[in-house]
Amino acid sequence: LLMSTNLENHSTTPYILILYYSRNGNVENMAKLIARGVNFSDENTSAPNLEVRIRAVPNVSPNTEQTENDIPLQGAPYCTLDDLRNCSGLALGSPTRFGNMAAPMKAFWDNTSALWLSGSLANKPAAVFTSSGSLHGGQESTLLSMMIPLFHHGMVIMGLPYTEPALLNTKSGGTPYGASHVAGPDASRALDSDEKELCLHLGQRLAKMTKALLDT
Repeated sequence: LLMSTNLENHSTTPYILILYYSRNGNVENMAKLIARGVNFSDENTSAPNLEVRIRAVPNVSPNTEQTENDIPLQGAPYCTLDDLRNCSGLALGSPTRFGNMAAPMKAFWDNTSALWLSGSLANKPAAVFTSSGSLHGGQESTLLSMMIPLFHHGMVIMGLPYTEPALLNTKSGGTPYGASHVAGPDASRALDSDEKELCLHLGQRLAKMTKALLDT
């Protein structure tokens, strides 16, 4: 696996883009686990020729004249439209905001009309992941909200099947719509073993499908 966090990457190797917004670090930790899942390989899930490109989206402010720096002070570089346009697969993550994706992620997708007009993302596989403060904090509706722009872009949406034992055993996060995490009211609860396993499996499945589509 080649994991790129540089602002510029001129490699021609196909890559999976892991794109997220994270306020307290929980969604970022999930993104890293999904990246590890892409890297996982055995006879059934090998994806030896895929890179992983981890990108974030900038925060938004109620003051419309205030802007973020082009380069974040910490964490992954900000995603460009070229990062999105040229990916072979996508994992999209956001914390839950009243049962919806966070405003920074929504703002990013609101500015992807050029990719929609050109059909740049059509037929590419995608998956979604989220974190919330409580067990019934709107995880599933948030995952569904992130799928909506992906459907409009013509992407092939993947979830988690119940053949994954952790999906049946989990007492916290984990849904068939995508990986999820319950961070607790103060956002300090670490991912448990089931939540970690489902993140890894989501990365695995995305890598396998991306590889299969590249080979057709």
